[in-house]
Amino acid sequence: MKKWLGIFMAAVLCTGFMFPGHSSAALGSQMLSQGSSNNDVVDLQEYLMTKGVFPYHTATGYYGSITKTAVEQFQNQSRIKVDGVAGSETINKLKVLRKGDIGKPVIELQRLLKAWNAYSSTVDGIYGDSTVSAVASFQKSHGLSSDGIAGPSTYKKLRQKSPSYSTRSFTVNSSAYTADCDGCSGKTKMGIDLKKYSGGKVVAVDPAVIPLGSKVVVEGYGTAIAADIGGGINGKMLDVFIADHGDAINWGRKDVKVTVYEN
Repeated sequence: MKKWLGIFMAAVLCTGFMFPGHSSAALGSQMLSQGSSNNDVVDLQEYLMTKGVFPYHTATGYYGSITKTAVEQFQNQSRIKVDGVAGSETINKLKVLRKGDIGKPVIELQRLLKAWNAYSSTVDGIYGDSTVSAVASFQKSHGLSSDGIAGPSTYKKLRQKSPSYSTRSFTVNSSAYTADCDGCSGKTKMGIDLKKYSGGKVVAVDPAVIPLGSKVVVEGYGTAIAADIGGGINGKMLDVFIADHGDAINWGRKDVKVTVYEN
């Protein structure tokens, strides 16, 4: 898929989404269409990423042609009117999370479940079996339909508690990787095209040290999302994604200070 640089090589790229912040409860309060630019568009794009139809790794907040195409693709998959406009029907369907969804909204869901002590697995932004089980168990214990799907009723109850966040700083040994190599598709496991959208700040980590989905400020690199894992990333190590092959080599292997934001 891509070339990993340094002594240790990371094997699998998992996900690349923004650090979760505010709730997306406001999404749906207004119709969104091409030309819109506001926080609701950010939320819309993050949900489109969750469904695998938005090709960028970061929400821009601008409803351009890429967002319109992504909305049309989701509408077509959902068998609703295909017009590229994010109205109430489209948004309501987007905001229901279920098995197979990935990204920031799933990270938020997992953190909400943790706030209720209903989820003990890794916060990784992947709506897999453990998340389905946690949602179903939460629903059952609160008198909701136990289907493992996070819809409006489930969120209404979940949001009665808010997740908390903490920070910690320490030094890690870092290397770099790139998608710029012969035979590399440039696409991550989650379908993000790093060749097309090369400005992403993504790092590969050991989830036992830096939980997936965490925001990580890396000395000399900037603010990134802990979105990758790799077989060679063990302990206090990380790989930073750098688009240019030469720049990735120049990064080399060195110790850097990181600050991790997590719940």
